[in-house]
Amino acid sequence: MNDGNAPVEGRVGVQAKRSKPTEKESRVAHQPAFVLHSHPYKETSLIVDIFSRDYGRIPLIAKGAKRPHSKLRGALQTFQPLSVGWSGKSEVRTLTSAEWIGGLLPLERSALLCGFYLNELLVKLLARDDPHPALFDCYIDALNQLGHGEPAPIVLRKFERALMKETGVAANFTVCTRTGRTVEPGETYIVDPERGPRPALPSDATPRVSGKTLLDMEHEDYADPATQTQSKFLMRFLLAHHLGGAQLNTRQILIDLMQL
Repeated sequence: MNDGNAPVEGRVGVQAKRSKPTEKESRVAHQPAFVLHSHPYKETSLIVDIFSRDYGRIPLIAKGAKRPHSKLRGALQTFQPLSVGWSGKSEVRTLTSAEWIGGLLPLERSALLCGFYLNELLVKLLARDDPHPALFDCYIDALNQLGHGEPAPIVLRKFERALMKETGVAANFTVCTRTGRTVEPGETYIVDPERGPRPALPSDATPRVSGKTLLDMEHEDYADPATQTQSKFLMRFLLAHHLGGAQLNTRQILIDLMQL
């Protein structure tokens, strides 16, 4: 169980010894990371998808991790801050070490499901070996907020927006693509996933949002209940577009249980 005694920034947010990633590097050590997903590999091993600060999302073989006395067995848990090492030049490298760092409260109940939703987003939207250190910090912040009971819808909307910005698919919500001017708070818009906001037309079937909602989202201000509601449907629409039809299993569960 996480001890929760140390601040997240002080224990998780440290730079790795090697801060400049390279695809040809054969050995990495002491890299801050989280487990996103794992599945069995052969009789005693696992394939582990990790999200690392300086190397991005990487698949690793954890040899012998399913053995009862393996040192890796207890460490490779989701939502636990880790310091990991690996070696190899192939697409799937070999995990050489994994040490629990601590600093985050464990996720429970609905917060745990929200954590799995964040992981599924990262697995499906992040390319392998594509570093996103700023997004790594956003992920830590999101887990920390969920662990402390912050409102899940707001935490998820902020992370979804950060993910889209970091992966280069987020349009500027503050500028109307038709006029080139700042969106008007009192006007109604739709957001083209590839271009950005434009005034809504009667024939538009995509989610309608007020200019105020778009400005609120750009400033991460979700105090207005209308912003919370409109941003939920807008982000659901935009993510569906960028996922190209791929289904998010955890989001459907969240929709059913919590209407997030």
